[in-house]
Amino acid sequence: MSDLIKVRDGVLRGVLSAGHRTFSGIPFAAPPVGDRRWRAPEPVTPWRGVRNATKPGNRCAQLGQGSSTRPATIGSEDCLYLNVTTPATDEHAHLPVMVWIPGGGFVSGAGSDYDPTRLAVAGHVVVVTINYRLGALGFLHDRALGDDAWTGNYGLADQQAALRWVRDNIGAFGGDAHNITAFGQSAGAFSVCAQLASPRARGLFDKAIVQSGPCGNSFVSEADAQDRGARVAARLGCAVAADVGACLRAKPADDLVGLDDDQAFSSTGRLRDMPWTPVAGTPALPVQPLDALRSATARGIPLIQGTTRDEMRPFVALDNDARGQPVTLARYPAILRQVFGADADRALAEYPAGRYPTPGLALATVLTDWGAKLGSCAAPPADTAAARHAPVYAYEFAQDDGQRIGTFPMGAAHGAELPYLFDGTFAGPRQAPPSPALSQTMISYWTSFARTGNPNSDAAPTWPRYRPGMPMPSLSTDGARQVDFAMQHHCSFWQTVSR
Repeated sequence: MSDLIKVRDGVLRGVLSAGHRTFSGIPFAAPPVGDRRWRAPEPVTPWRGVRNATKPGNRCAQLGQGSSTRPATIGSEDCLYLNVTTPATDEHAHLPVMVWIPGGGFVSGAGSDYDPTRLAVAGHVVVVTINYRLGALGFLHDRALGDDAWTGNYGLADQQAALRWVRDNIGAFGGDAHNITAFGQSAGAFSVCAQLASPRARGLFDKAIVQSGPCGNSFVSEADAQDRGARVAARLGCAVAADVGACLRAKPADDLVGLDDDQAFSSTGRLRDMPWTPVAGTPALPVQPLDALRSATARGIPLIQGTTRDEMRPFVALDNDARGQPVTLARYPAILRQVFGADADRALAEYPAGRYPTPGLALATVLTDWGAKLGSCAAPPADTAAARHAPVYAYEFAQDDGQRIGTFPMGAAHGAELPYLFDGTFAGPRQAPPSPALSQTMISYWTSFARTGNPNSDAAPTWPRYRPGMPMPSLSTDGARQVDFAMQHHCSFWQTVSR
């Protein structure tokens, strides 16, 4: 096992450690700066000699963590880098490859926030973590930018460029270029949904894992994205410019980072209401993911898709309790009327506040079950659609590790499964997972699926293939207990409510 690897663009020096090796900060496309801003990623310029791949590259430009004033921009537009972690192996191993697309509301995050060593070593797979352009730099839709093939979807173009790099180079790391799994959580999961729906991604990956970003939800439409783009151009003083695209490209990155980011993590609203998402109805993403699954765009690609039991609790807590305004009995109906309009009284009857310990937990349960942004009942339609054309394995993550925001219990909240797969800084300082046994089970499922398209092995309880109406595994320290997911989350009710 060597710390030197020859890829198509040159030689890399990584870091050898006990049982694994890591190559960080590998460029997979040219820096999208200057006139390359809002254009498809271009090839890397090959280098001479040995390039150090011993530390991560820049994260894509985004806001840093909060302060009393506007947080500073961190990262850079020069950010199209990826990281490769392998177990102790050689270039002839042909191991399964897992490509991680990070989450962060399409406005934050980086591949380097996730340390996949545990996953790579225990599962004996090669793991790649990637960056992609975020916020307006990744998803601004304005025809004046001139790149009609990718307008509004530059972040998706970056992800596909990374997948092409993996296909073309991963054999040098001992990976099998013909056995690639794309997986992600939250915005990373929605990205996987978008790639399943994108005709341009065909042949770039063979399996998919979608964690807490159900493919049953819809991205912003081309018309709405164009309206948003026009408003951004006006806010930046470019709407009346002789060349709107040139005016926008001349703006400093600081003017483009953080535009409406606070709306990305609100507790109410739908996926398509978020400030930045992939744009459907475009050449890169002709139809919404659910429609693509129904029409067999992703035929033959096995899928794992799942959610956490209490997805929306942290968002409700941060919107309300963390601001000193917990949801009250008086505010609860008003919030439901704001969200559901004419359907609010029916939602109140289905979820009376008195059934829950607090009105805040009642609201979090409603929003989780509805799932129009994140949550439960958007997943089964996508499972059913995909299962007509490929094997599907559905799950719910239900482990409650006792986390709280103030006094608000998180339960099995959005992102709760991540420490069972990764170490890293993706949500602040992390410790080892509270249950090593659950971590081992999940790593076995995820990596067995990456190896064969089936998560089952002798190392974990049997996980049945998805069938509409059948129970599915609820993953926790109690094992893979089978639950009636649709009944538990009132999905028959939510089928009657507008999404």
